[in-house]
Amino acid sequence: MSDVGIGLSGLAALIALIAVRVPIGIALIGVSFGGLYVLMGPRIAWGALSIVPYQFTSSWILSSIPMFLFLGFISYHTQLTRGMFNAARIWLSGVPGGLAIASIFGSAGFAAVSGSSIACSAAMGRIAIPEMMKYKYHPELATGTVAVAGTIGALIPPSIILIIYGVIAQISISQLFLAGIVAGLLTTFGYVIVVLVRVWLNPALAPERDSGVTLREKIFALRETWPILLIMFGIFGGLFGGVFTPTEAGAVGAFLACIVAIATREMTLARFLQAARETLMTTAALLIIAVGASLLTRFLALSGAGDYLSSGILSIASDPLLLMLGIVMVYLLMGLFLEPIGAMLLTLPIILPVVDASGWSLLWFGIILTKLLEIGMITPPIGMNVFVIKSVVGDLVKTSAIFRGVVWFIVMDLFLIGVLYAFPEIVLTLPEMMR
Repeated sequence: MSDVGIGLSGLAALIALIAVRVPIGIALIGVSFGGLYVLMGPRIAWGALSIVPYQFTSSWILSSIPMFLFLGFISYHTQLTRGMFNAARIWLSGVPGGLAIASIFGSAGFAAVSGSSIACSAAMGRIAIPEMMKYKYHPELATGTVAVAGTIGALIPPSIILIIYGVIAQISISQLFLAGIVAGLLTTFGYVIVVLVRVWLNPALAPERDSGVTLREKIFALRETWPILLIMFGIFGGLFGGVFTPTEAGAVGAFLACIVAIATREMTLARFLQAARETLMTTAALLIIAVGASLLTRFLALSGAGDYLSSGILSIASDPLLLMLGIVMVYLLMGLFLEPIGAMLLTLPIILPVVDASGWSLLWFGIILTKLLEIGMITPPIGMNVFVIKSVVGDLVKTSAIFRGVVWFIVMDLFLIGVLYAFPEIVLTLPEMMR
């Protein structure tokens, strides 16, 4: 068998292992090691297994991941985001579907201190859904909105997906964060439009508006937002002001979250330890998958399978639009069965050379990729955000109803991807200006 044949056989074996539910990190490492063993012999295979994990995990930028995760878990367990939702709820009380829109803006605020879609959905689900159910919102609108709003956490910095993508693609994390801010705000307002249109078409989805809130009550509600605003100002002010790097921003944010939680008397030893434990577990899982993807990149490069597949894709889809449609379809299909980071790391060794050869901006593609991955968080049968919301509502709402509730938002996501494809300067202008 040729070297390319060995590489392609390894990819087939990897897909088979994932299909039978072998953890993706273990499957990546096992296939890559076995492929290198067959291709280059035991010495090279064991050498790669000992060197590549250290080379990848020793990247200083990766140290920001556990810090941003810790920041998100601290904010989640100490309920620092509740004030953001309450303020949005009061200010939007006279708007059709105001509570649903408030949950979207609340999720955008939590995204700015989290970086995790699941944490964002879990936090806002516990805050916003009981409030919407109390005011007789339709269950599909209530649960679907919060499930989808959680995906904003992957776009608005700090984003774990953008950090890992930046490390793999070797582009500036700060530039990705700036592009993510624009895409995140665009997505936020896109979701707001969906809620407004749905309630306009079917007023029964949301109750009668309450416009009796006074200006004094609105001003008072803004006082509750100071915990999140302080953390956001500390992170973004220092980051884009040049006081510290994106790597250091995670530690600064985590420290600020702890101080704010103590000041609001929400911090307890049990909550601190729970956040630390969840941070360690999530970080370990992410790094195992990332190490496996790094080994797979080495295996595909040595076998020539990576270049073979990239050249084949470029020859088949010579038209940029067809190529983009093909990439969209691949990630939408992968989103049905794989979690986002696993899908990203599994495909980047093949997709990045294609993107680079097509002349597309790797910065712009990182945003497109993130949006595609986040659609996978709300599509059946996996739809992790949907099942997070299901765990919050229990038997009150069927899983199928939550999936029906996200359909309109998926259409908006696909529309926004089309807009970003047609007008890449939307996300590229701000990073270029700040550069």
